[in-house]
Amino acid sequence: MKGFYFIAFSSILLLFSSCAQKSEGWVSLMDKDLSQWRIYQSYAFPEQFSGQRPVDEEGQTIPPIGYDKNEQNVFSVIEEDGVPVLHITGETYGCVFTKQDYKNYHFRLKTRFGTKRSNPRTDKALDSGILYHSQGEAGVDYWYSWMRALEFQVMDGGTDEGVSGDFWSVAGTSADIRATKTDKGYFYDPEGELLTFGANGVASQCRAADYTSPTHEWTTMELICYEGKSLYIVNGNIAMALENLRYHNEGKDIPLTEGKIQLQSEGGEVYYKDAEIKPISEIPAEYAKYFD
Repeated sequence: MKGFYFIAFSSILLLFSSCAQKSEGWVSLMDKDLSQWRIYQSYAFPEQFSGQRPVDEEGQTIPPIGYDKNEQNVFSVIEEDGVPVLHITGETYGCVFTKQDYKNYHFRLKTRFGTKRSNPRTDKALDSGILYHSQGEAGVDYWYSWMRALEFQVMDGGTDEGVSGDFWSVAGTSADIRATKTDKGYFYDPEGELLTFGANGVASQCRAADYTSPTHEWTTMELICYEGKSLYIVNGNIAMALENLRYHNEGKDIPLTEGKIQLQSEGGEVYYKDAEIKPISEIPAEYAKYFD
């Protein structure tokens, strides 16, 4: 009987915890129909890629697959333990992106990699990314696959290419990040010099310490954005603080404070679940020190 009471009490605590979380303003972005997302696909790239659009046998440029087609069923939702999970196979480059724009928010999800690699990344690390403050049309980047955005890298840990938590500039974006240069590139350093990364910066990538879970285990990633600042959190660890988010266009820097969220298909099999978001009115107090 004591066991019965213990189980019942535990169930009540779980229910209370779930209700409390919902009361904190979190809104789920993941369901079995991907009802809050759209799809964009560009190309299934060849093994070698040098920045040129693919051409057919007659040398004519092949148009991208485009919006809302989902060729090869690259994007699908499966169910694990009653929870919808986005499965991205990676054969074509592209993304799912939110139908809604977001500003001043805390976004979080869990991600893990599968095993499949596709051209042109068959011999490279498994790769994806969370692209935020995304604006304009898809296909404006080097890979013709994404909107202008700032990237919160999702990558298999323990690689020389990078890890989950890195920053990448996508299609002319920039951010100021405190960093130190090493023989492997620039790494986030809260005590380092404030440097520009991206357009007109010292590099397109700023690297983070490796807090990624083992390959087939879930990694929790959190993104906090408020008025031109952002914070990357990986498995509860501060991976990077960014400020003065912007993009460069026709000789001018234009602030980036809002936009859509994209989840990349980038040649690697990847899974996402528990994607949710809530509005915020300031940088949470425990993180304010990273922007002093």
